[in-house]
Amino acid sequence: MIGLLALRNLTHRPLRSGFLLAGYGLGVGVMIVLLAIGEALLVQARDEKLVGGGDVTVLPEGIDLEVMKTGGVGGLFFSIDHARFIYRQLLAAPRLATVTGTVAPQIEGKLLYLRANGREYPVRATGEIPSRTAAVGGTPALRAGTWDDNAADRRWMTPTVMQLYSEIDRFHLTPPDVADRDSWGEWHYFNVLAPDTRRWWFISFIVGGDVTGDEWGGLISMTRREQGGSTTRFTRTHDASRVRFSLSSPDLTMGESRVTLIDGGRYRVVAVGQGPAGERAHVDLVVTPAPGAYFPGATLATGSFTSGYAVPALRASASGRMCVGTSCEIVSEAQAYHDHNWGVWRGVTWEWGAARAGPVTFLYGRVHSPETLASRPPLFLYVVDSLGFAGLYRPRQIEYEDGGTVFVRGRRIRVPSRATMFDARGSDTVIVELTIEDAIGSDTRLPMDERGDPQAAALSTPYFIQMKGRARLRGVIAGRRVDGEGVGFFETYR
Repeated sequence: MIGLLALRNLTHRPLRSGFLLAGYGLGVGVMIVLLAIGEALLVQARDEKLVGGGDVTVLPEGIDLEVMKTGGVGGLFFSIDHARFIYRQLLAAPRLATVTGTVAPQIEGKLLYLRANGREYPVRATGEIPSRTAAVGGTPALRAGTWDDNAADRRWMTPTVMQLYSEIDRFHLTPPDVADRDSWGEWHYFNVLAPDTRRWWFISFIVGGDVTGDEWGGLISMTRREQGGSTTRFTRTHDASRVRFSLSSPDLTMGESRVTLIDGGRYRVVAVGQGPAGERAHVDLVVTPAPGAYFPGATLATGSFTSGYAVPALRASASGRMCVGTSCEIVSEAQAYHDHNWGVWRGVTWEWGAARAGPVTFLYGRVHSPETLASRPPLFLYVVDSLGFAGLYRPRQIEYEDGGTVFVRGRRIRVPSRATMFDARGSDTVIVELTIEDAIGSDTRLPMDERGDPQAAALSTPYFIQMKGRARLRGVIAGRRVDGEGVGFFETYR
């Protein structure tokens, strides 16, 4: 009977009946969509990959969120570069202690290949730190045994200073894919400023050549400079049989000269060289890095060019003696700096500088490889304070005012007297002003120069300029005003 009444009503008022049926169908469709959305939210809420999620998720810039769960092309090779540095100096750093409860680094569903019994199997791997995952309530159910942090987990999160410097300041073997293997070079560099800021030393321990072969060796190079006065270079070369370096620490020995990482994360630096008149220079220092004031390192690779750079001691102090002949200068807690370089160094120029500016210390630079000499790679400006990393900026350029003059092999070369750089990033604004007080130049085309380069003859700027001066950094970093001055060292080419 009900069916007959419905049929009679449909034939009697077809338009009204069709409208009502369409409305009913639309309502049912909307309900189905809402139920589907609710089901999707429930599934995601139960997803083990989201257990323990917090208010902040860190992802590489440009990652496509749509492919993170589906594994599309944009999700391939998903990783976060320098994850350890981000954890230690950003997310879990003392600077954010008042707003961050717990940071739990995790990597999910990483594609790996397992080789066993001569066969290869694709596997999905997950990496977590047990104590951190437990702190955010994401520990999976354990069928048996325990799941606790091991030594590698603890080193990843909170390394000792010895472990930290060994991690970023170790030596490297010449990579197998380097085309011009003889051009490979790696070195420790230190500079030390006398208390009156009018004398300083540049000290380099250089390993040059393909260290996996037989044709390589070492060079000790020390430059003693008096502001506006004399420059004296002391050198000593060593063949490979007298050079020992470590692939797991900064330790390096060249004859009687050496760099050794000692207790407390300090560097013992002993260097012996000979001057042009036969005089002997001897340096014996202990360099102590300031806590948290380091640059973790980066490697640039374009074509056949490779360049690596790390700064274990962006802000440091040095104590000990620096001698020429029998005349020694004793320093205590003198301003110092240490970095480590490696890579291919033919046809390469750079901009570089590091200085103290009151409570902050900054580092800037860029490298011009043979492949990029026609372009201008962007600068980076890296700032630290007493809590460690404070900010990273990308000034478009450094503006030089070439108001100074030096003479290199009798040729007059104009060099900077002032320099400025600027960047505004979000709510941060940083202005750096350099006032050059002293400069010296070297012709990199000379084979006997410490920066000697067979390809330098093709460079439009073959003169390597080392400068000392005052630096001022002012602006706003992370919501607080900064305005500091200090002394630093800077390099460029002319």
